[in-house]
Formats: sequence, C-alpha cells, structure tokens
Amino acid sequence: MFTGIVEEAGVVQAMTRRGKGWSLEVEAGLVALGVKIGDSVAVNGCCLTVAGAKGNRLVFDLLDETREKTNLQSVEAGGRVNLESSMRADGKVGGHFVTGHIDETARVTRWSRSGEDWELEVEVPAGLERYLVPKGCVAIDGISLTVGKVEGRKFNIWIIPHTYEVTTLRDRKEGDKVNLECDILAKYVEKMSGIKK
Repeated sequence: MFTGIVEEAGVVQAMTRRGKGWSLEVEAGLVALGVKIGDSVAVNGCCLTVAGAKGNRLVFDLLDETREKTNLQSVEAGGRVNLESSMRADGKVGGHFVTGHIDETARVTRWSRSGEDWELEVEVPAGLERYLVPKGCVAIDGISLTVGKVEGRKFNIWIIPHTYEVTTLRDRKEGDKVNLECDILAKYVEKMSGIKK
C-alpha cells in the first residue's frame, strides 16, 4: 500500500529480458536507503518487489503482463521513473490510499503551462470515467492527484510547481501514456452497491 506521495524520480539503468519476464534496474537515492530484498516499491505507480540491491541500484522483476499493461513497456536506460516506498502503518497518509495495481494506461491529451502551475488533461479508456469525480482522487504514474473538471472520458488536473519538479510529469508530452489507478474506495462502493459496469 502507498500514499501517492512520490519520494523521488529514479533513473533507469536497464530493462532486460529475463526468461519469461523482464528485469528492471533503477538508480535511486532516498528510496534505496534501508531497502531490503522483498520490499515493495511503487515504480511509476506499479507495486514491484525489490529482487536485488547493489548500492543505490534497485533491481525489480516484471512479468510480461505488468510490462505490457503499463507504461513501463516504454522505459529505456537514462529515462526517469517515479519512486515511492511502501506506506508505514505509523506514518502520515499525505495523499490517498494507492494499491500500486494499475487499472489501465491513459493518454495525455493536453499538457500546458498556466501561470505558475501546469494543467494536465488525460483521456481514460472507456468504462473508467465512472470512477472520476471532481475533487476526487486518482493516481497518475503513482502520483496522488486531485481530479479537476471531468468531461466524458477526459479530466484535468492542476499540477503545482513542486509536483512538476520532483516527479516525472515534467518529462511527459501530449500523446504519452501514463499509468492510471482509480480510487479504490470508488471501486468498493460500486461493488457493494451492486452497480453494474
């Protein structure tokens, strides 16, 4: 479990084929401190298990499905990924409850400067718009964000300078895919209320 408060942007060292899966190696800073084999780390919002650690370099094993269904399929050496250590039970929940289980990838349809801030517009795959409500929560590439305006399958988010500077959002451009995790509370409400998809 995570909170969507990204600690840093790590630098990808390699993404290599390993048997029936993949091995992802990332150079980290804060997240690498005290990490142990078996710990969970959110990488662009995907909950991955630390399979190896060499100093500040963390190694993760990915299944084909994880790579194919997320934007990790396009990472390359030198690229950056958002990193967050798993939530501590005695720590602050500064964002919202994020599981690290990506629902789908969504597409950036607009990404522009607006005064001191930035406006990000994203289009979600059909069916996921039901989880989006103004002022609700969503995780994009593992970042806990507040939904602004919702119009059909598109929604916008206002990005403050701090978020822009410390995450990989500044690397994004229109047309890029981002990992999307909708609010788990909305999914439980839907399930318990018997609402049909």
